[in-house]
Formats: sequence, C-alpha cells, structure tokens
Amino acid sequence: MKFNTKIPKHLKQAYNQELKQYSFCLENKQFGNAWYHLERSHIIGQSYPIEHTYLHWLMLKFGFRQKDTKEVIGQIIRLLVGGWKSFINHVPLGNTGGANVPPLKRMPIPNDIEKLLDIK
Repeated sequence: MKFNTKIPKHLKQAYNQELKQYSFCLENKQFGNAWYHLERSHIIGQSYPIEHTYLHWLMLKFGFRQKDTKEVIGQIIRLLVGGWKSFINHVPLGNTGGANVPPLKRMPIPNDIEKLLDIK
C-alpha cells in the first residue's frame, strides 16, 4: 500500500498557483472563477492529506460565504474523511471536491493537470 505524505514540488507550485488565482478572483467578487480555481487545486492536491484537507476547509468557508447550505454540509463530511483517504492513496482522481458531485466519483482530469500528474 502506498502512503502519500508530501506533495511533490512541481505539484505544490501548481496547487499554490491555483490558490493564488482563487484568492484574486474572490477578492474581485468573481465567485464562479474563484470556485473554478478551488476545484482545479482540489484535483491537483487531492492525493496529499494536508493539501486535500486544506482545500475542503477553503471550500467550507466558500460555502458559508455564499450561504450555500448544501456546500457547507458536503464540505463538513469531506473534511471528516478526505485527509485519511488521501493518506492511503484512495481518492477518486479528477474529482473536483464540491458537494455538487459524489465524493467517490472519478471525473475527467483537465489536460494540463493530467500532464502535471503524469497520468496515462
């Protein structure tokens, strides 16, 4: 069994870039674009417990900010289980992390992120 503990440097850079874009969009009240960048950072970081858990924390805060009860409840559930599933390398690749998709559903990975993850 493979245990994921530390995100590789090139993924951490891409993850952080998406979070910078998220913050920029959030500050400029571009909420749809902000969410888009949270989803992309989730795809990049979901295999690593710290990054994955932090993403769900940001998604929870976003849900509160948008007064989206479904998102808030969905993120609380994901916060409880997401990190340990990352640690044991049991995440559905490509999943965007929002409450609008089933937590265990694999999803298509955007081409640029697929190249970063080096998935065939």
